[in-house]
Amino acid sequence: MAKPKLALIPASQGSELFSVLPSSGVGDFDFSRSGAATRINSQGLIEEVEDGVSRLNYPMIDGKVVGCPHHILEPQRTNLITYSEDASQWINVNTTISQDDVISPDGTLNADKFEFTGNGSIRPNTSQLTFTNDYSFSIFIKKGNARYVTLAARFFTSPLAVGFDLDTGTSQSGGIIENYGNDWYKLSLSNNVTGDTDRTGVFYVYLPSSLGAESSVSGNNAYVWGAQVEEGSYPTSYIKSNSGSTTTRSAETANGSGDASTFNDSEGVLMAEISAFSEIGSSGLISLSDGTNNNRVTIELDGNIVKGRLTPSIGVLNSSTNITIPNKVALKYKENDFALWVNGFEAATSNSGNTFSNGTLTELAFDRGDGAEDFYGKTKQIQYYNSALTESELEKITSWTSFTDMAQAQQYSII
Repeated sequence: MAKPKLALIPASQGSELFSVLPSSGVGDFDFSRSGAATRINSQGLIEEVEDGVSRLNYPMIDGKVVGCPHHILEPQRTNLITYSEDASQWINVNTTISQDDVISPDGTLNADKFEFTGNGSIRPNTSQLTFTNDYSFSIFIKKGNARYVTLAARFFTSPLAVGFDLDTGTSQSGGIIENYGNDWYKLSLSNNVTGDTDRTGVFYVYLPSSLGAESSVSGNNAYVWGAQVEEGSYPTSYIKSNSGSTTTRSAETANGSGDASTFNDSEGVLMAEISAFSEIGSSGLISLSDGTNNNRVTIELDGNIVKGRLTPSIGVLNSSTNITIPNKVALKYKENDFALWVNGFEAATSNSGNTFSNGTLTELAFDRGDGAEDFYGKTKQIQYYNSALTESELEKITSWTSFTDMAQAQQYSII
């Protein structure tokens, strides 16, 4: 089996994404982000990461950390809620709030309990919403005596109400529920508001007696923490916004890995183990290029679909594979011999096309080559081989060594 010329295996945080190969450090990616952000640490707790520091995020299965971490890169997002961790500052109807009543997902005593005294709701305050984009609402809920939670988006183009079952850890269509351990769940929904210009869209939380109902029951209670409303078609990691104003996490970039001596212009393989952020997806490209988008070898995440491309020689090699869960992707390039492999199977091929002249490829980056279309998603590893691998080798690097390894990588429970 050939040895990769460049290999990124997430193991530490810092101002760079450190590659284990080559050992000279020429393969390290320059990382950038202005401002703080959060991650899931090795104990399964949400913690803040300082300005300019990359994030190792640990996967959770059934509320427990399982397996090795991955790097996360996210677009700029603003939490429009001005008090994300203080429910007493929200618009609450027929409720009583007990502040700092239980340990939150960040491991401190700062989560609030809310109990209904009649048919009411809780509604986190937000700044004015713009009626030309999508919005995503997410909130951390821990069960009290109420089994069901409903999140509702109202006064939007398409009003939406989604029920969540805290006993089974499931949601109705349109919702996302994630187990953060210690009975905490992150509940999310996304809603399109394009075209609605009459009223300000708002998000409500109910504790009903049945799944999906939009009326709370007197005496029902639960715990709440970490509310977030953000402009975008899918929810991202938690942005702490608890000082009375909105809070922005800037976009993250990673580029500048390798040089002309690292890459083979005539043949090679670019491999990535990547996934989208949620069932709704994320996007962007990982490219081996000359610093432009004119000459590049690219793995693209388009929503939940993976694509391969070699510009200018061949068009897109499409895979219909949904990659919300981590998937291993490899793109082989060689004159008249191109192939896209996903999870141990050949997904697409092309037997016509040229590669590059000597000295063309100089950089590996989490973008399309020229700094545009940054990659946003989860990255478990990146490998680059400076020769075209055989079919058996491509199958090996895009497969898993055991059923347990595959299940954990793809965040399945083994029962």
